[in-house]
Amino acid sequence: MADDDLVVATQHSDPVYTSEKKLSESVVGDSLDNDFDSIHDGLEFPTGEEMLTLRRVSDSIPWNAYLIAVVELAERFSYYGSSVVFTNYIQQPLPPGSRTGAGGALGQSGALGAGQQMSTGLTTFYQFWAYICPIAGAYIADTYWGRYKTICWSVVIAMLGHVIMIISSIPGIIGGRASLGIFILSMIVTSTGTGGFKSNVSPLVAEQYRITKCYIATTSSGERVIVDPAMTTTRIYMYFYLFINIGALIGQIGMVYAEKYVGFWLAFTLPTVVFCISPIVLWYGRSRYRRSPPQGSVLPASLRIWRYAQRGRWSWNPYTTIKNLTADDFWESAKPSKQVGEKPKWMTFDDQWVDEVRRGFKACGVFVWFPLYWLCYNQLNNNLISQAATMTTNGLPNDVLSNLDPLALIIFIPICDLFIYPALARAGIKFTALKKITWGFGTAAASMIWAAVVQYYIYKTNECGHYAGTCVDAAGLPIVSPLNVWIQSGSYVLIAFSEIFASITGLEYAFTKAPRNMRSLVMSVFLFTSAASAAIGEAFVSLSLDPLLVWNYAISAILAGVGGILFWIVVRKLDKEEDNLNNLADGHFGKDK
Repeated sequence: MADDDLVVATQHSDPVYTSEKKLSESVVGDSLDNDFDSIHDGLEFPTGEEMLTLRRVSDSIPWNAYLIAVVELAERFSYYGSSVVFTNYIQQPLPPGSRTGAGGALGQSGALGAGQQMSTGLTTFYQFWAYICPIAGAYIADTYWGRYKTICWSVVIAMLGHVIMIISSIPGIIGGRASLGIFILSMIVTSTGTGGFKSNVSPLVAEQYRITKCYIATTSSGERVIVDPAMTTTRIYMYFYLFINIGALIGQIGMVYAEKYVGFWLAFTLPTVVFCISPIVLWYGRSRYRRSPPQGSVLPASLRIWRYAQRGRWSWNPYTTIKNLTADDFWESAKPSKQVGEKPKWMTFDDQWVDEVRRGFKACGVFVWFPLYWLCYNQLNNNLISQAATMTTNGLPNDVLSNLDPLALIIFIPICDLFIYPALARAGIKFTALKKITWGFGTAAASMIWAAVVQYYIYKTNECGHYAGTCVDAAGLPIVSPLNVWIQSGSYVLIAFSEIFASITGLEYAFTKAPRNMRSLVMSVFLFTSAASAAIGEAFVSLSLDPLLVWNYAISAILAGVGGILFWIVVRKLDKEEDNLNNLADGHFGKDK
């Protein structure tokens, strides 16, 4: 198939640069295998000295990536647009005389009246299931179907879940005994489809960019720079995340007002309608996306390599065992070239693929720390919404303020991409992925400190003191703190910055550090950390009620802050390997060898 030749030309805020090599931006088809090597032909690669001295820039983002981002925008609109009203739907009772759950201008919307603990428990479970299912979706994609087909079927499953969710909220069913059961079923089905979708759409969007090695280019001003694929991947995921939050912002703002003035049936129906954009765009781009075909089960092979490398490294002395298992040469004995005599038949790969597997294991080690980060982020979906309901809202829906998070992301992602990150690069500061993640932990901890202080003053100013969440007058109407709900803003803005540093970088790290034929699987490991955090969060559900909410936020802040410090202590050595890890030669496995 003929390529449309385009000159590579872009970077953050500098004059346009060009390379002498023209690179295709429009290869289509089911496989990437045939063009990963040829795409680097004719490029000038930097020397070791140039890697240390030349400024680094990102490349342009392929248009196919934006097309996939639109699919994600619609899916996130449906996911966040519906889930933003879950807290009120579960926690608050059906308003007197209402058949839709709408509270109107002065009332509080609700449906099931199950309380804050049930609300926190179910929303936490929803997140847990949505982020444990990516493991199954990734395995199916990498082994059998490929990412595109897995995404398509995941969309079908999620769509079915949204339809069931609508049924749970229609007049005549909402608020009744059947409503809770149907709603829980819809949560399970929807989050199952979401899991299969999430583990595959993130690698698919970054795969649209083909170059994997740093190369030299020249700006229009004559400056020689390094075009860094890692920085390009960062940029792709930043704008991918921007699209996510555009969908989330519009969905959340629209649905909280639909819930408040019309009813939950509309708040669940509109996201379903927007979700229909996803299959349409997927079908439109079916022959345009660059895709990696499934390559059989590579997971058993990678685990077998790991076990093989452990031979002779175990000792009765725990210190010696740990030292041996973390030694720099741990993976060397598992390389085919190191075998004495005839190598095992299962070694259908080369040394480079072992290096890629090592890199993937290192990435998974980084992700082990992320559950502590997600403990803070998860407060946005339940407890901070409940906190807003105990403050003076002046008619504003209590769950609308959570939209400050996606709004802040929409504002600050371009600022980071166009100004902050390039300024750091010009100053010679290497703000590497692991440094960004460390800062993400710190800003997440700061957001929870802010929330704890706000909660303290809510208790101090509410008539019922430490029982502000259940404080009502003689007529049964809520008595709230005189504090204005907008003082919550600091928590949302800080958590948005933490997402730029930690969440976006986590997506980038999962993609760039995974073997090419295990990208969905490693991405699912990163997403699984959110499920692990949700499981840990279930242990803290007992703190999600008065009078313990200050402790709820304070403990989250302590865990994230201390976790961030320990994280950097553990990964600082790995941080020095960043360039080497990003520029490994492509390995070959199985039939590709």
